[in-house]
Formats: sequence, C-alpha cells, structure tokens
Amino acid sequence: MPTDAKRATVAELTTLFQASPSSIVADYRGLTVSEIGAVRRSLREKGIQYHVVKNRLAKIAAEEAGVSGLSPLLQGPTAIAVGIDDESQLARAFLDAVRPYKVVVVRGGVIRGRRIDAGDVTRLAELPSREVLLAQLAGAIASPLSTMAGLLSAPIRNLGGGLAQLAEQRGGSAGA
Repeated sequence: MPTDAKRATVAELTTLFQASPSSIVADYRGLTVSEIGAVRRSLREKGIQYHVVKNRLAKIAAEEAGVSGLSPLLQGPTAIAVGIDDESQLARAFLDAVRPYKVVVVRGGVIRGRRIDAGDVTRLAELPSREVLLAQLAGAIASPLSTMAGLLSAPIRNLGGGLAQLAEQRGGSAGA
C-alpha cells in the first residue's frame, strides 16, 4: 500500500522527468553519504539535480512522465542526474563530478526519450558544447562563400594590377 511519502516522491520524480529531456543513471554503491553530498553540490552548481532513488518509485514516475527507456537501467542501487537542456554539458558535468570516485559506475541514460548506454554517455561528454558546434557549422557554411568571393574578385584584381604595371611602364619609358 503506497504511503503519502512514496506518492510525494513519485510526484516529485515525475515533475523532474517531465521538466528535463535528459537523465543519466549510475550505480552509487561504495560512496559514503558525504561523498554523495559532494557530488550533489558539484552538480547543483551547474543546475543539475542528483537523486538517489528507489527503483520501483522511479519506474512509476518514468511511466507517468512518458520516459520509456529508463526502466531497464533501474537495477540495484540507483542515482539519477537530471538537469539542463544541453545533453553534452549534462554528461560532461556528471562525469567530472564523479571522476574522483572510481566506484561510481554509469549505467546509461535517456536523451530525449532514447536510451543510451555508458559508452554513449562518455562520447556525449566529449562533444563540444552546442554553441561551439553552431559556430563550427556557421564557419563551414561561410568558408565556401568567402572562397567564392575571392575567386570572383581575382580577375578584376589581376586586371587592375596589370593596368597599374602598364601605366608604370609607360610612365617610366616616356621619361627616358
């Protein structure tokens, strides 16, 4: 029979899953309470929430929130990091926060409704931020345009240079 505390926990987790499209699931076994607090503080500075959850309550909350890929990851002692919209920043911040604690095992995550494994979380953390990717895209688009402009202006520039040399030769031969 569910208690009021369990209902409140499910409601809180449901709200959390609905508010964020991304989450990372890890096994926190081996961490002390103070180490879990240190990880939470580190992630909170970056706008990420870190919750130690009961698997059954998290499964119920995930189903209510419409996050289907989370249930297979919920086995054993589970902690979930949920937060910011930029998935690569979430993965990078989480891996940076748990790096000093070698006992933490990342099981995987859910990115916009799609389940990813631990290797994908690591690869996601290595991606540049969204702003850097957009800047690289803009540079890739602008580069051919500037090359084209240079190629189109080259004949006029060469003609101008040739005329300047011709004028210089004629002006130099007229004085001789």
